[in-house]
Amino acid sequence: MRTAQEAKQFWDDRYSSGNYIYGTQPNLFFKEQIDKLEPGKLLLPAEGEGRNAIYAAREGWQVDAFDISQKGRKKALELAKRNHVTINYSISKYKDYELTPEHYDVLALIYAHLHKSKRRKIHHKIITGLKPGGHLILEAFSKKQFGNESGGPQDLEMLYDLDELLEDFNELTIKRADDIEIELEEGKHHEGTANVIRLFAQK
Repeated sequence: MRTAQEAKQFWDDRYSSGNYIYGTQPNLFFKEQIDKLEPGKLLLPAEGEGRNAIYAAREGWQVDAFDISQKGRKKALELAKRNHVTINYSISKYKDYELTPEHYDVLALIYAHLHKSKRRKIHHKIITGLKPGGHLILEAFSKKQFGNESGGPQDLEMLYDLDELLEDFNELTIKRADDIEIELEEGKHHEGTANVIRLFAQK
């Protein structure tokens, strides 16, 4: 497991490219689910270069986002400016982010991978930020992704298991839970056949 400083350096280095490494279009599952909902307040942890935040803001959502990478934030704000929208983007670690209880209509974890040793505690913290009736949208690489070259951490402790996630979010009503193989086309770091988990749930 990387230290916090190593993780920050890793993502700053990755986002230092002139290109948007995961593209500028939203994640397809995120788009599919959020398009079903009335715009409200949205939180996007580990939002990187901002592709999901900017899409949501264009659709009328009030968007908060955070990440540990200054480079990611800079590119996200540049993308927001190009799209004539505003997002509130903080530099923060999960454990330090001040989450107002029952504040958000949607909380989306899109490839926001957490180490197994920290995951459950942080997921429980996240649930407190959802309003009653609010929704969780999650897409992440499953443990079956290990060894694939289409993206994601090559560390089993950073990859996800559907049963473990269902336990983490057992306070929510699960509306959709898939452990599937898809074809990713999200820039050069998310490209090709991939094994992912998708959750859509309501508080």
